[in-house]
Amino acid sequence: MSELTWHGRLYDSHAHLVSDDPARYPRNPFKLNGAHVLRPPFGPGTIGIPGGQHGPNPVNEKPTAEQMHKWMAQENVVGIAAVQKGMIYGTDNSYIVDAADLFPQVMRAIVILDPEEEKTLPTIRATAERGIVGVRYFPVNVEDKVAWFGSEKSVAVWALCDELGLAVDLEGPPWEGEELIPVVESMADRFPYTPIVLDHLFMPDTTAENYGIDARFDGFAARDNIYLKWTSLSMDCIREQGLQVEKVLRRAVDFYGADKIMWGSDIGTSSGTYKEMVQRAIASTALLNETERAKVLHDTGRRVLMKWDGTSD
Repeated sequence: MSELTWHGRLYDSHAHLVSDDPARYPRNPFKLNGAHVLRPPFGPGTIGIPGGQHGPNPVNEKPTAEQMHKWMAQENVVGIAAVQKGMIYGTDNSYIVDAADLFPQVMRAIVILDPEEEKTLPTIRATAERGIVGVRYFPVNVEDKVAWFGSEKSVAVWALCDELGLAVDLEGPPWEGEELIPVVESMADRFPYTPIVLDHLFMPDTTAENYGIDARFDGFAARDNIYLKWTSLSMDCIREQGLQVEKVLRRAVDFYGADKIMWGSDIGTSSGTYKEMVQRAIASTALLNETERAKVLHDTGRRVLMKWDGTSD
């Protein structure tokens, strides 16, 4: 990607924060079963399970809230969605909620919860009182994702998010995602005022015609409450396939509209320094006009996740 200078504000819709105090915030990660360990979760160009790769000598940084706050100021990032790191904390969201509370004007948490767990609905209510902006579905080890996403208990989670004005964030499936498309569309229709945010462009096969962003996703494009994240992980996989990320983003914006796409660094999982991630994000918008660039890099994410009205700083 060529260098591109842009001095506008950014909003980061996908930043993972990790405590440097494991005694206070013990690690209790999801444990991948054998079937998932045998294959990399996000296609070519990735290291670790999970993890992204940036360049031949990847650097994986896992910032605390304090570190992240400093980096945000350096890079003109005016807000972040602090996304629970499931592969470190599982469904114990203690740190991500506490972390966001340190800088409530610029950080708000998205928690990971399992709809099948009894604690889930009470936890959503309790953390909503503390300002979370969304609930993330992270189907690690879930074999029947269609049943899991559409179960009675799952619908109760969606209904509560709708009641509380929270977004529902869905991890982009690295495989077998096509079967989930009608489930997502059904939930979008059932809860039309609930923002549904799909991570990593929902992982299309970018080696296919039109970079895999095609008629299968017409329903996503047609529904006003479905949005997609454009992340460092997406860019890593695209680069490793020998493709130009700016062309894929151009296709995504043409297909969905810039009002439906939001940048997310994926810091804490994908590799590279935060400064590098910001520059890569800006560079990826080279084929967008200034209005589209501002929407992808700032407006859409801040509007959808922070309920930004377009007028405040």
